[in-house]
Amino acid sequence: MKKVILKKNEDRRIKKGHLWIFSNEISKTEGDIQNGDLVEVYDSTQNFLAHGFYNANSLIAVRIISTKKEIQIENLLAERLNQAYQLRKTIYTNRNSFRLVFSESDFLPGLIIDKYNNTFVLQVYSFGMEKNIEVIINTLKEKFNAENIFTKHDAYFRKLEGLDDEDKIYLGSKSVELIDDGLIKYKVDFNLSQKTGFFFDQCDNREFFGKFCKDKIVLDCFCNSGGFGLHAINNKANEVTFVDSSSDEIENVKNNFALNNFTTKTKYFVSDVFDFLVNQVSQNQKYDIVNIDPPAFAKSRKSIPTAIKGYEKLNKLAMLITKDDGFLFTSSCSHHINDEDFLSIIKNAAIKANKKIQLLHFNHASMDHPILPFMPETLYLKFAMLKVSSE
Repeated sequence: MKKVILKKNEDRRIKKGHLWIFSNEISKTEGDIQNGDLVEVYDSTQNFLAHGFYNANSLIAVRIISTKKEIQIENLLAERLNQAYQLRKTIYTNRNSFRLVFSESDFLPGLIIDKYNNTFVLQVYSFGMEKNIEVIINTLKEKFNAENIFTKHDAYFRKLEGLDDEDKIYLGSKSVELIDDGLIKYKVDFNLSQKTGFFFDQCDNREFFGKFCKDKIVLDCFCNSGGFGLHAINNKANEVTFVDSSSDEIENVKNNFALNNFTTKTKYFVSDVFDFLVNQVSQNQKYDIVNIDPPAFAKSRKSIPTAIKGYEKLNKLAMLITKDDGFLFTSSCSHHINDEDFLSIIKNAAIKANKKIQLLHFNHASMDHPILPFMPETLYLKFAMLKVSSE
């Protein structure tokens, strides 16, 4: 029997619902345990706690998958996939593309699956899930009518687990999918796109954003595939400007604009967003609505101070080009920056910009990215709507 015994009192967080056991919380192991093996976890007095995947290479030594004493791993994985799917179809009744599995949040530790019609793109960040990947693949084939299954890993997180970062095609090929988020159509080219192909985590926020854009002049920064600006157009914005440092993404926005048969006046800039905003400030350019959705500035705890400075500067510049009594929508996807930190960044930016702000709305990721209340690591995206006015 493969067992992990915790040190005294290290079971408290686990009993509350946290799903990670760190290497320094383990007293001893029993049995010939290999990385990726399923182990039984016990507290210091030998009371059973859970089953989990073990990895001696990782700071996260055990990723818990079940608190039941008896499990059959193949059946459990298939059941969890089905539960995740049923949840999404309950939330998004008119969509065929969404985040199907959000790792620990769907009790499938270290596994992310994005569904694009019948194409499934995986990211695997758990040694145990990698070891059982054929169960996942077979379930997607047999139960979900998968036509294409492949990985688009983030090398950083794979290396933390001691896994290689080589992507694999398990079924079909990488090609192009035409998807929609319920309102807007997008062309996703998996050979060119970032991450798994599309950022589903902002879908709900994009729809919310669009509701305030009628007759407005809108700026969409870090626009990626154009989601926020396209929702503005769908809600009858007067003019939308798209800015991204990637020429491929700007071409992607233009293609999506055409795909939706839009005719609204648009402008496109391939530019570093900070440089663009500085230029707009110098020209005293103003917008009714500004959206900033930057990439993660804080990849680790050590980078938090630098990230905070970057976010403050970005929000300050955005406030300076927002018309008086206009709206600023601002996001952060750095999970090392918590809600309190993010609100503090916004307040400091307002002070430096000499602006008054009113927080009208605060949200997190879309509903296909559930949050486990006792596991703050599952909460990463922050999204705020502010009214900006002069002193």
